[in-house]
Amino acid sequence: MRRRSWWGWGWADAAATDAERAAVLARLPPGWARDPLPVPEIADLDLRPPRIAAPPALAAICSTDPEERAGHTYGKSYRDVVRALAGDLPNPPDLVARPRTEADVVALLDWAASAGVAVIPYGGGSSVVGGVEYRGSGHDAVVCVDLSGLNQVLEVDPVSRAARIQAGALGPVLERQLAGHALTLRHFPQSFEFSTLGGWLATRAGGHYAMRYTHIDDFVESLRVVTPVGISESRRLPASGAGPSPDRMFLGSEGAIGIITEAWLRVQDKPVHKAAAAVRFGTFDRALDGVRAIAQSGLDPANCRLLDAAEAAVNAGVTDGSCLLVLGFESADHPVDSAMDRALRLAAEHGGTYRRVSKQDDPDQPNAVGAWRSAFLRMPYLRDTLARLGVIVETFETACTWDRAPALCAAVRSEVGAAIERLCSGPGIVTCRLTHVYPDGVAPYFTVLANGSRGAEVSLWDEIKATASETLLRLGATITHHHAVGRDHLRWYERQRPDPFGTALRAVKKSLDPTGILNPGVLFD
Repeated sequence: MRRRSWWGWGWADAAATDAERAAVLARLPPGWARDPLPVPEIADLDLRPPRIAAPPALAAICSTDPEERAGHTYGKSYRDVVRALAGDLPNPPDLVARPRTEADVVALLDWAASAGVAVIPYGGGSSVVGGVEYRGSGHDAVVCVDLSGLNQVLEVDPVSRAARIQAGALGPVLERQLAGHALTLRHFPQSFEFSTLGGWLATRAGGHYAMRYTHIDDFVESLRVVTPVGISESRRLPASGAGPSPDRMFLGSEGAIGIITEAWLRVQDKPVHKAAAAVRFGTFDRALDGVRAIAQSGLDPANCRLLDAAEAAVNAGVTDGSCLLVLGFESADHPVDSAMDRALRLAAEHGGTYRRVSKQDDPDQPNAVGAWRSAFLRMPYLRDTLARLGVIVETFETACTWDRAPALCAAVRSEVGAAIERLCSGPGIVTCRLTHVYPDGVAPYFTVLANGSRGAEVSLWDEIKATASETLLRLGATITHHHAVGRDHLRWYERQRPDPFGTALRAVKKSLDPTGILNPGVLFD
C-alpha cells in the first residue's frame, strides 16, 4: 500500500524529483539556493510519551504508533511542514483513533468528555490554517479522531439525484463509488486526493469550479452530526424556510461543536460536453474587466481562472508578460460551444486574445492550459521542496466585491512585497490569480515566495502572514474564501464576525460541547 508522507504533502513516493528540484532552483533568484534539509526519521523524533491509554472497549481502534502520532500532529501548511522537518512536534496526539462506525465516534466522545481528553477531528489532514493541531491547554491528553474509515456511499436516490455519503470518504474514494451509478459530486478542491467529505463540510470548502456550484454548501441536502450531547440529523429537503438552518450551524464549524459523520448531497450526471480556451490580456486591470463581464453575463463558466503576469510566467510558461485567463465550459446535457463563443467575444471586447483548446489537442504537447493544469496539481509537492530549501512559501486567499478588486490586488502586492523586503533583506515574489468569480465579486488567491533564514522560517512566515491579513481586513475583504479559519486566521476572524454573532456562537459551543473537548482553539480563543 502507498504511504502518506508523515511530514509533508501527499504520497511519500510522489515527492518532487531531482529534476523538479533543479527546475525550481533555476527559477529562484541568485543566492536563494541552499542544500535541502533532510527529512527526519521517525525513530529520531523526540515524541512525548502517550499520557493516557484507551479504555479496553476502544483499544482496538486506537494507536500509539509513533508514525501515526507524528503524521497526525499537524496539517499541511508551510509552517507545519517546516516544523515537522525540524522535528519540532511538542504536542503530538497521545492516541490516534480510527473509528469504523458512527457508534465508535459516539463512544470516543463519551469517553473523552468523562476523561478530560481533547478531541481533534481529522479527515485527510490537508488543513493549511492550523485546523487539526492541538495548541490548547487544560486537557489531560489529546486524541486525534481520524474518520477515514467511514468512507462509504451508503445510498443513492437516482430519482432525486442525491447520495448519502459517510464523512470520512476521500475525494477519489467517493467519486469511484458514485461513478458506478454514472454520477459525480463534481467538487474538486486542489486537495481533492487528500481531503474528505467531512473536511469539506466542516470548512465550507471551495472546489475547483469557478462559478455556480463552488462551495460544498451548495450540495448539501442534510447532515448527520455527533455532538457530545447527542446526534443532530436534519431533515432531507431540497429547500426549507423553517427558521435558521440546522445545516448552516455545522457547515464551517471546523469540528468545534460536533463531528460530521454523514450527509445527503446533491449529485450530478457526469459532464460529456466540454470546451476550453486560453485568453491573454496585456494588463491585469483589463483582464479584471474582461472576467467581470463574463461573470455577470449569466454564462456560468466551469473554469474562469485569471493568472497575473508573474503567475502566468511561473506556472503556465507565458513568457511575453501577458496575464492568462484559463476558461472552460462543460455540461452533461447540452453542447457548450455557443457559451464559449460568447465568453470569448466578451473577453475580446476588453482586449483579450485567445486560442481555443480542442478535444483533439494532445495533452502531452505544451500549451498554456495544460501547463497550468500540471503545475496546479504539483504545486503542493513543489512547495515542500521549497520548504526544504529554506524558501518561505505562503498562499492566502480572500474575496471582495468587484469595486474593490483592483485596489485590493494592487495593495496586497505592494504591502506584502514591502514586508518581504524589510523582513528578508531583499525582494520576494508575490503573484495573484483569481480562483472563483461571482456576478458581484471575485476571489483573489496570492502566492508569496521569499528568501528565508535557517531557523527563522516560521517567525518570518508569521510576520508576512500578519501583514497580508491586516491588509485584507483593512480593505474590507474576508480573511478566507475557502481555506477556513483554523487557528492561524482566528484573530482576524474574530474581528470580521459581528459581535452578537460571536456571542451566539459561543453559546452554541457551550451548549453542544459543555466540557470543551472538541478541537480547542478553533473558532474560539
